[in-house]
Amino acid sequence: MTATTAARLLALDPAAQDLLFREARTANTFTSEPVTDEQIQAVYDLVKYAPTSMNQQPLRIVLVRSAEARERLVRHMTGNNAAKVSAAPLVALLAADYRFHEKLPRLFPHLPGASELFADRTVREESACFNATLQIAYFILGVRAAGLAAGPVVGFDAEGVDGEFFGERERRTATVLTVVNVGKPAENAWFARLPRLEFHEVVTTV
Repeated sequence: MTATTAARLLALDPAAQDLLFREARTANTFTSEPVTDEQIQAVYDLVKYAPTSMNQQPLRIVLVRSAEARERLVRHMTGNNAAKVSAAPLVALLAADYRFHEKLPRLFPHLPGASELFADRTVREESACFNATLQIAYFILGVRAAGLAAGPVVGFDAEGVDGEFFGERERRTATVLTVVNVGKPAENAWFARLPRLEFHEVVTTV
């Protein structure tokens, strides 16, 4: 199927399809244009409607704005990621909240006692990380919808970042899953588009 045919079969405007998917890339460099709190709130207010299991919504976002916080984060980045995080207009820590179940009485009210299903810490942490990862993908699409670019970074010392921003291990209530640089992409922001698997390589009908 051609891209033109596929675009016609989708309800979303082709220009929006390109903005979110076909023309979008992971950004490696950004302009100096700042990213405002209002822009990030607009992104969140859009993507908060995307689904999670039992409406858990375990994603927590820490915007690293101060020079002191940026320095604390950079020292836990590995390789070239330290320079990327240092230079980005805005850096966000996307984390999974291990206490998401405390909000389930409000978020999933039709099942009284929903929070009790996650009394076991291992079950709770696995669910938090899985559903927060879903929300990270939504967040990246929301950033693109705002006309910005996202540069997710996973090369860092997670234990170190958690210790800096989420407290001592014994009392830690969240864990960082990825660091995302956000901003207007610079002219040299992109690497070449890597290959994608074709439909017949992924989809099986039974």
